[in-house]
Amino acid sequence: MDMLVTMLSGKGMSGLLKTGTAVLTILLVVPALLKLFIVTVDEGWAAIRTRNGKPIVRHRPVRRSRGRGNAVGEVVVLDPGSHGAFPLFYWYRLVDVRCRATDLPAREMTGAGGHQHRVHASFEWRPIPTGRDLRVFELDVVNVKERASNIVGAALRDAIRMLEGAELPHNDEINRRVLAACADDVRNTCGVELVRVMVTGDALTDGYLLSHALHGADRGSAAVAALHALN
Repeated sequence: MDMLVTMLSGKGMSGLLKTGTAVLTILLVVPALLKLFIVTVDEGWAAIRTRNGKPIVRHRPVRRSRGRGNAVGEVVVLDPGSHGAFPLFYWYRLVDVRCRATDLPAREMTGAGGHQHRVHASFEWRPIPTGRDLRVFELDVVNVKERASNIVGAALRDAIRMLEGAELPHNDEINRRVLAACADDVRNTCGVELVRVMVTGDALTDGYLLSHALHGADRGSAAVAALHALN
């Protein structure tokens, strides 16, 4: 009883309050403060470290002349994991680096033998989590998908122009040819990795079918004999 009375006295209550406050501080306040200073980047994301809304660039080359427009350094990029966020004037802009797909518009493409295809295609791409590539992806490109679509579409057209026969090859073959033709250009221009190019639809146009049928009829033996008779 004496111990209980002592604990409920003024000095005892003061000690209990101090002890409880210390325990709550350790259990609640300290983890909350640590969470404010820790940034966790999940898989599939990269983070560009920024200051006042602008990426932090280290090892920036000295521009000796105005003509060196490509004198850029390396953007500070955070890979997946936990990173400290001190001081508070620094914050991070997350960039989704997962693979995504973009459809190309349907186009009429003619092969080497004059065979015309109506090609529906798409390509898969993803941002590259390195400093220089993310700098291009974030700052130098107005519309990544539009510019990449133009480059991939032109390479696909050139690849089909060299094909013989009436059928397109397997998607693996088309993908290999297009990647070899434009993967480096897409990375240097758009800051993204070209993963795969796929033809998702192939059909002959009505105009080509009609013209092909007419030409075939003109080449018939009866048509040729009639032309010789006229001459």
